[in-house]
Amino acid sequence: MQGPAPIQTRDALAPSPAFRTDGKPVEWYTSDHPVPYRQALQEMERRAALISEGRAAERVWLLEHPPLYTAGTSANTADLIDPGRFPVHQTGRGGQYTYHGPGQRVAYVLLDLKARRPDVRAFVADLERWIISCLGHFNVTGERREDRVGVWIARPDQAAGREDKIAAIGIRIRKWVTFHGISLNVDPDLDHFSGIVPCGVQHHGVTSLVDLGLPVTMDDADLALRQSFESVFGPTVQSKASAVAPPRGSGP
Repeated sequence: MQGPAPIQTRDALAPSPAFRTDGKPVEWYTSDHPVPYRQALQEMERRAALISEGRAAERVWLLEHPPLYTAGTSANTADLIDPGRFPVHQTGRGGQYTYHGPGQRVAYVLLDLKARRPDVRAFVADLERWIISCLGHFNVTGERREDRVGVWIARPDQAAGREDKIAAIGIRIRKWVTFHGISLNVDPDLDHFSGIVPCGVQHHGVTSLVDLGLPVTMDDADLALRQSFESVFGPTVQSKASAVAPPRGSGP
């Protein structure tokens, strides 16, 4: 009797572009102010529902958050080392604890996988490929690891075998519409990660483009993110409709 087919690696799952079958562009929107997390979550939920109903276009939303921690569905409370340091938000995305804050580019990715390829593992591989391509614009070699999600940088200059995480991935999918997304460390305060065990990985560190010695601005990163996204997921169009604008005095 033939046994089960071997599970493909994520490298093997993402050999070709994950474009929409109808060629429609993805709306691309950038917030120019820090967005409180609860508001961002509400907007994602609203937009994902509209996309699922065929009443809104797909969207990538670039933003920064005030300093905060989020807990994914696999979060271990023991990994929250300093619970009083920043607000902690429970969220329905996959993964464990992560940090968001100024200097980190968050990209919330709201795509309809029914119009692309409805394969969750392939979608995660595509997100990693997008980030790796973006890093290549700055001559940085990002790598994926089969035993942990995200994008990693080998740091043999720091220590033998050292690897630091430069980008995290946490997604949720409802009716084949994705939300949440990725975060890329451009120039955050890396000490802020010390209040958690990032993504439950204890034996590796975190880094950023600036920490690697690169004078990369957020605008530089945004341009590379958009160009790389289009190579993996297809065309984008600049969105003129504003996403959530936080009310005066709202918290994280």
